Amino acid sequence: MSVSFFYLNKYKPFQQTTPVKKWIEQTVAAEKKQAGAINIIFCSDDYLLNINKQSLNHDYYTDIITFDYCSGKIISGDLFISTDRVKENALKFAVPVKKEFQRVVIHGVLHLLGYKDSNDKQQKIMRKKEDEYLQFWAKC
Repeated sequence: MSVSFFYLNKYKPFQQTTPVKKWIEQTVAAEKKQAGAINIIFCSDDYLLNINKQSLNHDYYTDIITFDYCSGKIISGDLFISTDRVKENALKFAVPVKKEFQRVVIHGVLHLLGYKDSNDKQQKIMRKKEDEYLQFWAKC
């Protein structure tokens, strides 16, 4: 497994990355898959908006964009996360910033694991899985 962290701005949501790596590994293993190369890239709203426009033809801000490079049971991909959007959403939803970063990271991992959130039914399943795997965090 290779989880790597990249910071395109100065904000580092996780001071220690080892627990995050362990958490992702446990989540992937619980889904009966293997973790490959997973890159978590923290960036600004504007940077992610540009990716959203160029790659997905969407002209709106988002907290995460996941690029899936999975092959069979090997889970690999890039998670681009807007630190600006996550901090703003934490305020909006009245949750601790660290908790919102955890939710967004696991959301991206769940996309790599094959979960979708395009409709209400899928969103409900995704939220349930997020909550389930957020409980793993306490064990890391």
